[in-house]
Amino acid sequence: MLLSERRARYRQILQGNVCVHPASVFDAMSVRIAESLGFEVGMFAGSTGSATVLGAPDIIVMTLTEFADQILRISRASTLPLMVDADHGYGNAINVMRTVEECETAGVSGLTIEDTVLPTAFGAKGESMISIAEFTGKLKAAVAARQDPSLVVIGRTNGLKLSGIPDTIERVKAAQDTGVDAIFLVGGTTRAEIEAVHNVCRLPLILGGGTPELSDKKWLADHGVRVALQGHQPLYAAVKAVYDTLKHLREGGSTGALKDKVASDELLDIALKQKEYKRWQGEFLK
Repeated sequence: MLLSERRARYRQILQGNVCVHPASVFDAMSVRIAESLGFEVGMFAGSTGSATVLGAPDIIVMTLTEFADQILRISRASTLPLMVDADHGYGNAINVMRTVEECETAGVSGLTIEDTVLPTAFGAKGESMISIAEFTGKLKAAVAARQDPSLVVIGRTNGLKLSGIPDTIERVKAAQDTGVDAIFLVGGTTRAEIEAVHNVCRLPLILGGGTPELSDKKWLADHGVRVALQGHQPLYAAVKAVYDTLKHLREGGSTGALKDKVASDELLDIALKQKEYKRWQGEFLK
């Protein structure tokens, strides 16, 4: 499937009237599994990127090149539209343009640029945000940098988490006038917060994380939310599975005891495309 077709499918989600949960994916196998289960979109976060590429926490030690390389591996393995967390764009507004170029070339359908001060400044006490002027400058640069007009550019704000509803509203109002296609809200925990933003926002909303109060997809859809993240449990589950398996073997456990805990041949066919590779071998290597 052409990248423009994937991006069109992602835009259909944003322009629709329902809310979907994306699949948190982090490599070729995970995105193939997500696609096989019927997920409408995949999500590759900066945190899962740092974990899988470097084995490092989410503190902006991964480079843009490393991030884009992993995006390419994920995009190449599946036709699932992929949205990514491009953090702060790896620098100022000019760096943001380079980030858009690399992510677009790697195959993303949508990317976020956020208003957090990243990486953490020397002597900083906790998280902080850049000014609205700098934020809008970055978003305008991101919009200007895309070559495929179907690529979705998303303004992401930590306002609800760090500065409250009034400041978030000002940031959303400013961001939606830059040409971005959607607004990503981080830190929303109550319906009142989402309602307040929805009342002033004409663009589709995307939520990061979630709380029991924000778990009703119909209510979210009725208030402009088109994509609601559920965290990155697939990666955390994979880490635990690797640990438990290696611990079992290291302590003298048998491989037979792991029979019900490892991937079946059917699941490996999905993750590794074994049947397709076998067919290609028979067709082209004879």
